[in-house]
Amino acid sequence: LPQRLAALATAAQVEARQSRQQLLAQRQEVAQLQEQLSRARQDGERWASALQRAQREALEREATRGAEQARQQELIRDMKGRLLELLREKDALWQKTEGIDTPMPRPAPHDAGLCARCHKDFRLLSRRYNCRLCQGKVCHACSVDMGKQGRCCLLCYQQRHPQAT
Repeated sequence: LPQRLAALATAAQVEARQSRQQLLAQRQEVAQLQEQLSRARQDGERWASALQRAQREALEREATRGAEQARQQELIRDMKGRLLELLREKDALWQKTEGIDTPMPRPAPHDAGLCARCHKDFRLLSRRYNCRLCQGKVCHACSVDMGKQGRCCLLCYQQRHPQAT
């Protein structure tokens, strides 16, 4: 019996030693796991703060982009309004100038004895006509009868009636 007790005591001591070693190994493993958990928590906090910072920056960019888009839309609206004003102004100017003819033809030469167009002498058989538009002196060949309005030189007639040329 004492041998048996001694064997059991030795076995219990070996088992206690093994349990202590296992406990020590498990404590070391728990310490490592706690260290990893601590690092993981720190990483999580860093990632969370980075995520919050990125979200803030995204919101700021969104607000800036929205304000810029609003400014651009306002600018486009102003430009469209200005374009409409310019078009109305152009139409008004066009209507004002619609009745204005092309520039007057060159003035008649100072010598009243010559035709302003062909420079022939006015004689007894070649009659002299006053152009009703430029007041130049022209012969029968260089003038056009405009009916009740009288005669005008070919140059004035062509400028007034370009489709007749």
